[in-house]
Amino acid sequence: MTRLYLALGSNLADPLHQVDAALTALDAIPETVRVATSSFYRTPPYGPADQPDYLNVVVALESQLTPEALLNHTQRIELEHGRVRKAERWGPRTLDIDIMLFGNQVIHTPRLTVPHYDMYNRAFMLLPLLEIAPGLRLPDGRPLSGVVAALDCSEITLWAR
Repeated sequence: MTRLYLALGSNLADPLHQVDAALTALDAIPETVRVATSSFYRTPPYGPADQPDYLNVVVALESQLTPEALLNHTQRIELEHGRVRKAERWGPRTLDIDIMLFGNQVIHTPRLTVPHYDMYNRAFMLLPLLEIAPGLRLPDGRPLSGVVAALDCSEITLWAR
């Protein structure tokens, strides 16, 4: 089994419902078990500011699947939740599921980049990750806590449930 981390985000169509339903869908992925879930966080949009705040959460999974097989499942879940991929980056969305880390693997394929290509700049991904994996060392050897300490987390708050 490989320990991996996913970041989930939503800012359309009742984000709390979207993320709760996505967590249930993740629990149904074969050969995969969810072992930790962060608190739910409210974060300002990354990119265009003329959109609602996001609900962000990070989950840890243990899986026997390959990274590409897991990606197939996460993209299917996104589509089932109304995700529409547009040319505009960082726009509003019903559901976004990103593979942040897959063990200590470094992956560069046409479909998948792990570690997530921009996660080191995204406090809304790393703060929830730090919550569930405080002693994590990143594939490049750096402690996650040090990377988070260098980011501005001041606009991230807990999502009121």
